[in-house]
Amino acid sequence: MAGAVRRTSTAGNRWTPYLFILPAFLVYGAVVLYPLARSVHLSLFDWDGLTLATFVGADNYVAILGDDRLIAAFGHAFVFIFFYAVLPVSIGLVMATLLTRSRVRGLSVFRTIIFLPQVIAMVVVAVAWRQVYAPDGVLNTALRTVGLDSLTRAWLGDYAFSLPAVGIIGTWVSTGLVTVLLMAGMARIPVEQFESARLDGAGPIREFFSIIVPAVRAETTVALTLTVVASLKTFDLIYVTTGGGPGSSTTVPSYEVYRRAFELGQVGSAAAVGVTLTVIIFLISLVINRASDRATS
Repeated sequence: MAGAVRRTSTAGNRWTPYLFILPAFLVYGAVVLYPLARSVHLSLFDWDGLTLATFVGADNYVAILGDDRLIAAFGHAFVFIFFYAVLPVSIGLVMATLLTRSRVRGLSVFRTIIFLPQVIAMVVVAVAWRQVYAPDGVLNTALRTVGLDSLTRAWLGDYAFSLPAVGIIGTWVSTGLVTVLLMAGMARIPVEQFESARLDGAGPIREFFSIIVPAVRAETTVALTLTVVASLKTFDLIYVTTGGGPGSSTTVPSYEVYRRAFELGQVGSAAAVGVTLTVIIFLISLVINRASDRATS
């Protein structure tokens, strides 16, 4: 009898952790897994959102490969990875090193100022930068002031410069987050490592590459993951600044999802683009984290 009671108690204890996470899993399933599954289901149909849907299988996914506008949109998203992720991480490493290794008064104030773009709504950021890039905006006014009138242009309306112009906004927004993350990692580096390096004759550059960069590998991975995801799923910045234009020179997959679903009435096609984008984001995030794990081990 005692053995049976013990077995029942052991079985109950085994299931206890699952009972604790069950509510969280149900919420996660309701707000993440179900919408994702529903999107996959919709992507298999030709549907305008109003009439009866027609099952088309993988036709919406095949159509993505033959749509030049969509291929260009994905290409623009990958270009944004450079502005949203590569540049901010590179700049953030240097800024975090300078702020951490040098004795700066009011470091918390600098940290707040740097992080400020992250707490401003992206719509507000987009409106402000649209004014900066306007034909009579701050940037063109500054260029005229120093005698560089030939360089002035409608930055967001120029086929060649609109994409990098929007990308620079992404750099401005992401750099603060990356810098703060890296500063947190650098604060944990023992001072003794720098003292030993100096005794061995190491200079600031050698310290940077031999001590600082390896020590903040985990923070760099987190920063890259967050910024790459942000670059691939950006929508509000494009919607407010350029609307995908001029032409389709700044359109991105997230904007194409909106355009197809709400402007063209191609809900199935929009769902296929969204699912494809989700898979790409997952794969890139997986590659970043796997590469970081291999470098650490």
